[in-house]
Amino acid sequence: MTDVAGTLRYALVTPVRNEAENLARLAESVVGQTLPPEAWVIVDNGSSDDTPARARSLAGSHPWVELLSIPGAREPERGAPIVRAFTAGLEALPGRPDVVVKLDADVSFPADHFERLLACFAADPALGIASGTCLEREGERWRARHSTRGHVRGAVRAYRSACLDAVLPLEPRMGWDGIDELKAATLGWRTATIPDIPFFHHRPLGGREPARHMWRRQGEMAHYLGYRPSYLVVRTLFRALREPSAVAMLAGYAASALRRRPRYGDRAVRSWLRREQALRRLPARVREALGRAEAGRP
Repeated sequence: MTDVAGTLRYALVTPVRNEAENLARLAESVVGQTLPPEAWVIVDNGSSDDTPARARSLAGSHPWVELLSIPGAREPERGAPIVRAFTAGLEALPGRPDVVVKLDADVSFPADHFERLLACFAADPALGIASGTCLEREGERWRARHSTRGHVRGAVRAYRSACLDAVLPLEPRMGWDGIDELKAATLGWRTATIPDIPFFHHRPLGGREPARHMWRRQGEMAHYLGYRPSYLVVRTLFRALREPSAVAMLAGYAASALRRRPRYGDRAVRSWLRREQALRRLPARVREALGRAEAGRP
């Protein structure tokens, strides 16, 4: 596999804030890769713990690791700090390789993770954004978190550089990692989660805030992107079977609609999304969410 994947080069960008313990675990995964990155830029966004010191130690041990510190700032939109840090990391890369990975600090993965992921990019020139399958701990077990419509998890998010250039600038708000996929799709790129390449997410989605707040923000994002109301209702009911607090999505959507909050300005992207959310496609979306069908876009 190395001969195939080795034809492509990749770099990592990791936004961090108070991630000292997670960064130590992540470093073990990165340093142990069978196909190492050309560069790893760790972007510290105002940490108050030992995160910068750990990143400096890594940079001192590995010449391909760099610490970039940017001022912490209060952002008007959730998600904006991550986009700001990731963008700064992109600009700090010594060169643009074939694939750039936005890599969160709270993950780990097997030693051949990026070798296998790059082999997928090498085999499919239309693949623009991809990740492995996210596993999160439930009790003593790791359980796969499936997604729909080729959604790629933001925690280990690999971009083909040509696709990344096409979707930049990223939206500085929650949902940025869905908007770039939609933009990519309208431009002819494929996005996909690769079922047999796992990574381990050590902090569940929204783990830094109460679940109800997280789901309400999901509803606000759905309004911004122009979700079909019928699709949002079905999605809410599906998620609420497992997490009752997911009903807050409806409240977030309704509040945004009543306040006439703005929507994403690219009508082509909004139209593409609404076509994907047509009722006739719901059975396929349900199969994808249950992990019974590949979620990658054809």
